[in-house]
Amino acid sequence: MPDIDVLGIGNALVDVLSHETDEFVERMGLSRGAMTLVDEARAHELYAAMGPAVEISGGSAANTIVGLASFGARTAYLGKVRDDQLGEVFTHDIRSMGVHFDCAMADDGASTGRCLVVVTPDAQRTMATYLGASAFLGPDDVDPDLVAAARVVYLEGYLWDQPVAREAYRRAARLAHDAGNEVALTLSDSFCVERHRAEWLALVEEEVDLLFANQAEIEALYETDFDGALARVRGHCRVAALTRSEHGSVVVAGDRVHVVPAHPVERLVDTTGAGDLYAAGFLFGYTNGADLATCARLGSLAASEVISHLGARPEADLAELARTLLHA
Repeated sequence: MPDIDVLGIGNALVDVLSHETDEFVERMGLSRGAMTLVDEARAHELYAAMGPAVEISGGSAANTIVGLASFGARTAYLGKVRDDQLGEVFTHDIRSMGVHFDCAMADDGASTGRCLVVVTPDAQRTMATYLGASAFLGPDDVDPDLVAAARVVYLEGYLWDQPVAREAYRRAARLAHDAGNEVALTLSDSFCVERHRAEWLALVEEEVDLLFANQAEIEALYETDFDGALARVRGHCRVAALTRSEHGSVVVAGDRVHVVPAHPVERLVDTTGAGDLYAAGFLFGYTNGADLATCARLGSLAASEVISHLGARPEADLAELARTLLHA
């Protein structure tokens, strides 16, 4: 019987978040609303230009895993950091959240990765990511016992940009299925989808049990509108949870379709991590035997909490919020 609810595998990054103007985004040549990969020199240039910032361990899958831990789930994480200051920050921070993280630090090579997140007045986030050491997560870093112990192995689409990390993904998925466990994938970013569409179409159909995507990402995957994408994906994986911002989410599983409204948000501050925390709430419900509509409600609850403040980590006790929602 698995003793970990969800194991996340992804880019171990330190998030650096600041509020900036639309003019800043344009002046710095950033691709608004998207994640762009940058080298270390460009990361230093952007960091120097940014105003006061919040720095915290991050990465898409890591955000989801920390959200799950806040709900009270048993969690673990696999990601690569360097034996440097930011690597220490990442390791201490994620462990302090109750996540099992026991990956060996690299003692040479690229420094620990970081994601520079610029939040504009409309709460949109634009990201410039230096992957650093995280890009060198390889198949040898995948612990077979840890994978076998997890009911769900959750993988972020950003991993697919690096060939060696791609092999780590494939090994983890194979080990999970061999152990009778499930594999979840988040598409991460519509630009990422466009880079890997052909491979991901095959991946979703052949290896993915649970798929997470927002409207732009699922439309990019199938090169059609939302209704067309919905019809396609329902035959390709067991469960697809598709988010639509303020319009809530649609969960499809075979012939079953659940349309769930967004959870109310008093003040929209920063959309960073909304999809990551939706996945956290959904997976918490899923691994605890909740029906799919309730899973989506928990996802919307977590997403609404994280967009009400700066940063991709919950500030409220999600376990307490979940109790309130489930007993309402």
